Amino acid sequence: MGSGGLELPPGDEGHEGHSTEVPPGAVSLARPMETGSIGPELDWDADAWHEVRTRAQRAGRAYIWLNLVEQRLRAVVAAVLRPIYEPVHGDEWVVAAAGPAGQEWVQRAVAVREVSRRKGYLLDPADDNVLSFLTLPQLRELMVQHWPCFEPYIDERRDVELALDELEVTRNVVSRNRALSEAVLGQAERASGKLLETLGSGGDVPSARRLPVDAVEDMVGERYGDVVAVHTDRVRLMRQFPAEDIFGGARRLDAIGIGLNLLVQNFSGRRLVRLAESGCRVRLLFLNPASSSVKRRERELGLKRGELSRAVEMNILHMRRVRSKLRDPGAFEIQVFDETPRFTAYLVDGDGSDGVAIVQTYLRRTRGMEAPVLVLRGGSRLVKPGEAEESGLFVTYREEFEVAWADSRPVS
Repeated sequence: MGSGGLELPPGDEGHEGHSTEVPPGAVSLARPMETGSIGPELDWDADAWHEVRTRAQRAGRAYIWLNLVEQRLRAVVAAVLRPIYEPVHGDEWVVAAAGPAGQEWVQRAVAVREVSRRKGYLLDPADDNVLSFLTLPQLRELMVQHWPCFEPYIDERRDVELALDELEVTRNVVSRNRALSEAVLGQAERASGKLLETLGSGGDVPSARRLPVDAVEDMVGERYGDVVAVHTDRVRLMRQFPAEDIFGGARRLDAIGIGLNLLVQNFSGRRLVRLAESGCRVRLLFLNPASSSVKRRERELGLKRGELSRAVEMNILHMRRVRSKLRDPGAFEIQVFDETPRFTAYLVDGDGSDGVAIVQTYLRRTRGMEAPVLVLRGGSRLVKPGEAEESGLFVTYREEFEVAWADSRPVS
């Protein structure tokens, strides 16, 4: 070869290209030796994968909230401005509403729509309009420009603008796939909820007043029945869902378990009296402290003989004192059962469509404070047309309570 040609390294015993000696200046094409690896520079270890999954999960939550807000704001803008501009400007009513001040961004939206048309990106004919291509800041601009038109429907302009200001930070982070902190995600969820309420989104689940509805729950709830939260133990439950949030304001409270410590030890007797006097009907079902099941449970937990039965008896006596202070003791019923306890459950407003339940199963070597906790939301979930409505776990535990209550004995 000429002096200007590329000189390949010599072969080894007739096997060209297999020499392990690389001449000075040559580039090695050796591949990584580890199976399944693409090289140490490109590998992600377990910590790196955990980090990107956390980022993706937070971004996914934020995206759902942003999507809900944008769709709602788009609907509000259309409902208010279309009747004003469409009779004169027809399909170009969004362009007319944007006016000279918004000419640049509205023309950009028109161009993007045309490209989407040509390339087949418009999968739903309902999105074949300029309004569907406006971003959240542009929808906000339309609302601000025409605020006198929106004022009859929205009380506080400042609340709307402050919420949209908070969401803009999240929108920029999510749209550019950057890291979203837990604090900013929480702020975005609160701002989104407040904004949707201000814009009159409707369709609220009644139990949301006690257990706020999460956007992710609405989107994927059917995958998990009516389970809306799972906590590894009762301590973590109480951090996020205090007893006052669970029982306060209840109109009906049914509870079954061994000692019902979540209620008896975390919700004061004075508060229970006020709750009952306000009209709440209470039914408490304890395990009979004199039953053989209590003794068996003591052995399972390694407790001293009589320790658990005395604790249950003290809880029952405490609830009897509460009942004695009521004008209508019949609204506060206490009964005991003798069967093997299988779970503890607190059913709040379980007779309606807005109930919440706290459920724990009894594990052989685990105390109630340490057992996993399920939080269930009552009411029938949405089903697709033609599908049969399915009963969730809430209904299952409510029925179990009723059966146990029918077989139990009252405490005088």
